[in-house]
Amino acid sequence: MKILVVKVSALGDVVHALPVLPYIKSVAPAAEIDWLVEEAFAPLLEGHPLLRNVHRLQTKLWRKSGVAAMLRGVREIGRLLRRERYDLVLDLQGNSKSALLTLLSRAPLRYGFDRAAVREWPNLVASNRRVALNESDYHISDRSLRIARAALPGGDAVPAAGPLPVSPAAAASIAAELERSGLAGQPLAVLHYGTTWKTKLWPLENWRQLTRFLLRETDLRPILTWGNDEERRAAEAMVEASGGKATIWPRGTLPELLALLARADLVVGGDTGPVHMAAALGIPTVSLYRVTDARRNGPRGEKHIRLQSPLDCSPCLRKGCERDAECGRSIAVEEVFRAIGARWRKEADE
Repeated sequence: MKILVVKVSALGDVVHALPVLPYIKSVAPAAEIDWLVEEAFAPLLEGHPLLRNVHRLQTKLWRKSGVAAMLRGVREIGRLLRRERYDLVLDLQGNSKSALLTLLSRAPLRYGFDRAAVREWPNLVASNRRVALNESDYHISDRSLRIARAALPGGDAVPAAGPLPVSPAAAASIAAELERSGLAGQPLAVLHYGTTWKTKLWPLENWRQLTRFLLRETDLRPILTWGNDEERRAAEAMVEASGGKATIWPRGTLPELLALLARADLVVGGDTGPVHMAAALGIPTVSLYRVTDARRNGPRGEKHIRLQSPLDCSPCLRKGCERDAECGRSIAVEEVFRAIGARWRKEADE
């Protein structure tokens, strides 16, 4: 059986869908599984032991290059998918783009969400098997697993997150950088300030206080990761607050970020890809949720502490709001201190 998983973005959502892979293998060990994903996230999946192929989409490049380039790209990916002759497609995205890709595969069985669960109604045109969600399918990983279970019933239980293997080459690169930085063998806390939405951010001053707290109250060494210029500037402000003792990590590849997270003792961030990657690796996390829902998006299990804004309007899924500053302050610095202290003491005891 040849199976195509369509989950093209975003980084955290791709990571949340990973439990689908061990589930499929528990039902059909000989199945050949491919994954269709945006090019930026493909390095995270390439080399995964449960995948045969990772097909890269270049939709950002298509849009930049104009209509002719976009049509060419669609034709090329369509020809590639048809050549594979998939038996089954699992559309875990549920939007118009994934509908087009699912249709281009021409697979005889195309599973997707039903009208109540689909993100964009044109997606309904692509699927010929539509799956309803149960009340228990609230978490984003369970939504993906519901489609896999409908297509391939009778599988085993799967981990709450992952698996997500680390490349040996990336692990070696990170080990060498830790050695150069004088951090090898020390307990590490990776702090990731950035998120995709402004309304997901925790205030920078809170992050500055958090950095000082880690150095004052724990033996964890703060490592600051970043993905763009704004996040880099925030990391510089956190280093200043630490008296130069925190470390800004050099921006590298996605596999290298994964290898760094695997080396961490604790990861702290908002609703953002690195936090979900850490959870898929089994690394303890403390994560902060303002406009998104910790129960739906957050890492699950006793290794993870999720802090939700207490405002009555949270989660609201708004990308702009007149209460943005109030919402940011609503997760108190002291609450995050306590969560980190509890999580780190538990890890140290174990």
